[in-house]
Amino acid sequence: MSLLLVAAGAAVGAPLRYLVDRWITRLTGGSFPWGILLVNVLGSFVLGLTATHSDRVVSLLIGVGFCGAFTTYSTFAALTVGLAESQRPRAALANALLSLTACLLAALLGHALST
Repeated sequence: MSLLLVAAGAAVGAPLRYLVDRWITRLTGGSFPWGILLVNVLGSFVLGLTATHSDRVVSLLIGVGFCGAFTTYSTFAALTVGLAESQRPRAALANALLSLTACLLAALLGHALST
């Protein structure tokens, strides 16, 4: 049962991440990874909302499955390295600092709203 809940959440989270990232990239021109930043901030907020939830189903479906597949630390890291390697160190630093700060604040806000 647990694996099915995680898989069901992931089946929604991963395609939604792709769609949101593509949409935001098209809107912004793609010179900065705004799509991945937005996805990670939204996912951090949702995880903050569910982190204190005692219902195991909610935790597995939303926290582990959806948020785990929706957010992407590896893509954030790869895009940040890519910015640095393409002679855009300021953009790389901005992405790293903005992502860390915004995601932590979003998780804190979600947590605060859930308690």
